[in-house]
Amino acid sequence: MAGCLSLSIAFPVAAEEMKAEVIHWWTSGGESAAIKTFADEFTARGGTWIDQAIAGGENARTQGINRIIGGNPPTAMQLNTGKQFDELVEADLLRNLDDIAEAGHWRDNLPKVIADAATRNGSFYAAPINIHGQNWFFYNAEVFANAGIEPPTTFAELVEDGKALRDAGVIPLALGGQSWQERLTFNAVLLGVGGRDTYFKVLRDKDVDTVHGDAFRKVVETYGSMRDLVDEGSPGRNWNDATAMVINGKAAVQIMGDWAKGEFIAAGMTPDKEYGCNIISPDEGFIIGGDVFVFPVVEGDEQNEAQRVLATLMMEPGPQVAFNEKKGSIPVLLNVDVSGMDVCAQKAMALLQNSDQQIPSSDFLVSPDIGGALQDAITQFWNAPEMSVDEFVDLYSDALQSGF
Repeated sequence: MAGCLSLSIAFPVAAEEMKAEVIHWWTSGGESAAIKTFADEFTARGGTWIDQAIAGGENARTQGINRIIGGNPPTAMQLNTGKQFDELVEADLLRNLDDIAEAGHWRDNLPKVIADAATRNGSFYAAPINIHGQNWFFYNAEVFANAGIEPPTTFAELVEDGKALRDAGVIPLALGGQSWQERLTFNAVLLGVGGRDTYFKVLRDKDVDTVHGDAFRKVVETYGSMRDLVDEGSPGRNWNDATAMVINGKAAVQIMGDWAKGEFIAAGMTPDKEYGCNIISPDEGFIIGGDVFVFPVVEGDEQNEAQRVLATLMMEPGPQVAFNEKKGSIPVLLNVDVSGMDVCAQKAMALLQNSDQQIPSSDFLVSPDIGGALQDAITQFWNAPEMSVDEFVDLYSDALQSGF
């Protein structure tokens, strides 16, 4: 037995045996183009990529985690950067990536906030592949030119622009009425209107006194006023369908993470020309999230080698740039040359140079259970105009304390 084990380590795995089954939720045009760059790179290194694209983040996470727990793990699966893999680590179901990370100098080249999010007890359990900004206005430049107004940089300006855009026959805000999109929009208002101090007191410190304060109340009032900016077809709409409304000029603005940029790129549009991107209230900071891949504990040299090759290439500068140019995000590695990337990426990278401007998304700050409870409260308020601000504040406060 010892001899067989020695042989399996000494010689590389045959190319035809190196298969990687990868679960992710990237199904839109821009997303599919992005993940294909990793698939092509894995194939170029002798592997066979078995794509398991599952529509919807929640669906993909549920199916992937159930397979891991059930003893039938994929080679790798996508999760959001943050706390989503805590329980898998605690149950010893994920591969420790320290040897791969050390060989690739991950810790030397990652922003500290991202390295911290990818490690547990000092060890890497996830390969972070990108940084997504989550508080962007994406807008159709021609729509604003025709309406004779400037694109907004604050929520006050967006609300003020609403009438002129309506008069021009355009839906002011393209919103996908799904709960995660409503939470993303609310969190952007929380930072942009409430300010950095309020954002951290609420999401990081779970300070219910701040939730009952004037600054948070103003956040809720602004968020509620934005119902007048959306169309009746919003409920249930996918985010990329909302992006398409901006691309074709039916709507003026979308509040979305910069993965939306991949749709503009796929449509052949150029930033600062046919479409624009403004970070909302940039003085308050840049909400950053992103994606990671985790690698379940698997059996067999072939699967372990496939994981090593996959994790290694995902964290190399060349594949990082190729992936993020398609995805609309920015590379997570600080040693990557981004001078050739577009103007939106340049705006994001400029803000990231200042660590004070790096605002972690709620996925970094609250557990999935609390995040889900907050999301339920937000979507209840958004879809019930008769709910008062006071009622929502109580609901949100209860959700924030639901994990205690």
